Amino acid sequence: MAFRRRTKSYPLFSQEFVIHNHADIGFCLVLCVLIGLMFEVTAKTAFLFILPQYNVSMPTADSETVHYHYGPKDLVTILFYIFITIILHAVVQEYILDKISKRLHLSKVKHSKFNESGQLVVFHLSSVIWCFYVVVTEGYLTNPRSLWEDYPHVYLPFQVKFFYLCQLAYWLHALPELYFQKVRKEEIPRQLQYICLYLVHIAGAYLLNLSRLGLILLLLQYSTEFLFHMARLFYFADENNEKLLCMLLLVCAAQAWLMWRFIHSQLRHWREYWNEQSAKRRVPAAPRLPARLVKRESGYHENGVVKAENGTSPRTKKLKSP
Repeated sequence: MAFRRRTKSYPLFSQEFVIHNHADIGFCLVLCVLIGLMFEVTAKTAFLFILPQYNVSMPTADSETVHYHYGPKDLVTILFYIFITIILHAVVQEYILDKISKRLHLSKVKHSKFNESGQLVVFHLSSVIWCFYVVVTEGYLTNPRSLWEDYPHVYLPFQVKFFYLCQLAYWLHALPELYFQKVRKEEIPRQLQYICLYLVHIAGAYLLNLSRLGLILLLLQYSTEFLFHMARLFYFADENNEKLLCMLLLVCAAQAWLMWRFIHSQLRHWREYWNEQSAKRRVPAAPRLPARLVKRESGYHENGVVKAENGTSPRTKKLKSP
């Protein structure tokens, strides 16, 4: 399976050979792992690369549910999906971006930025759809309190853990892609900072058991990043910037919608708070009963006998005999 048409032959395992054939090398490694599933001896090791590890069965009212937590074996799974991401990266570059860039006749600088934005548009769009599906099916949007209730969220559903593993695999694959794509030296520091920031935040949310909150933040971040890189592609493709004004309006409309949702939610919380306060004020206070005056004998009681204030017991009156 060849991803690029080549007219030159390079020495085996040379620098140019690895750069021009890195997707084919990755495909061969992935194919070896998949072939390992066919044999009983190697199937257990192959599953270690493909499926998330550290599953725990948790009993419920009806049946059992399987949840996952993180561990060192996740690095093996991430490594496998790094090669999958390298293959998909090469497919998008070869069959979509290269064909479009040839028609546009871009300069070298614009061509590099066009490829960068094109790859990120595909990634952000797929991640937004996937993240939105996970958030909706897990009920994080309908029940926002679940984002912080029962913290720490040590055990994750399958789709949540798999999503995080694929996210880490994508941003880790972006590091060697800087070498494979021959990115200019001036662009490397900016892209390294961009990649490392995503890696730190995603890995932090995964390791610190903030996966639910991380999903919401990634959904918002990827949505804005998708609109930004789409506008960047239109900028390179349209010299008159007619489509760029449309993208600008779309970005402004998205920001206005998010602001309206925020203001609406705050007003609803304030309304509920004031309704509760007014309801508490309307509840009549319980009437107090009048205090009864109890006439006590002078002195005090000790062992059931009334004693005078000086400590002596009062004299009993003698009855006169008739």
